[in-house]
Amino acid sequence: AGKDKSDSGGKIMFLKDIKIAFLEQEYDFDPEKGIFDQIMSSSTEFTKGLDQEHYWEYERRVLKFLTNFNLADPDQKMKELSGGEVKRVAITQMLATEAEFLIMDEPTNHLDIDAIEFLEGYLSRSRCTLLMVTHDRYFLDRVCSEIYEIDNKQIYSYKGNYSYYLEKRQERIDATNQEIEREIG
Repeated sequence: AGKDKSDSGGKIMFLKDIKIAFLEQEYDFDPEKGIFDQIMSSSTEFTKGLDQEHYWEYERRVLKFLTNFNLADPDQKMKELSGGEVKRVAITQMLATEAEFLIMDEPTNHLDIDAIEFLEGYLSRSRCTLLMVTHDRYFLDRVCSEIYEIDNKQIYSYKGNYSYYLEKRQERIDATNQEIEREIG
């Protein structure tokens, strides 16, 4: 997300013009702003290059996501929202950008079941790449279609959901252990 620098001189490179959106665990907001105004003022980095027609499309997407997340009053003050409602505002801002690469830190924290189900449905239909930190195994199972594991400086790819990953990972570990036992024994 560009928040930290490499300790060992490594580089992170993205394809040219790829849109990236980042959902932090804590959403920084102005408590006096209305929901819609908060999103639009926090989106200036994204909206500064949009022409009028694309800007209006972005506004429409924001309002549509707010409706889908059951935030019916876009003028409601941010200070009046619960933790789950604030999270839905943050997710709305992220999803409305239609980014190709989403980085999400604990996306289901504070969300109710309806919001989680909407987010799962949206992400499972989306063609975006998703990098996330979560402890919600059920969410992973329903959203992920390919999982990459980094283990001992190796990358392993699993084409399937989280349950499939767990099964195939264990098979890989068992096969490695059997190979080690054959070499030792």
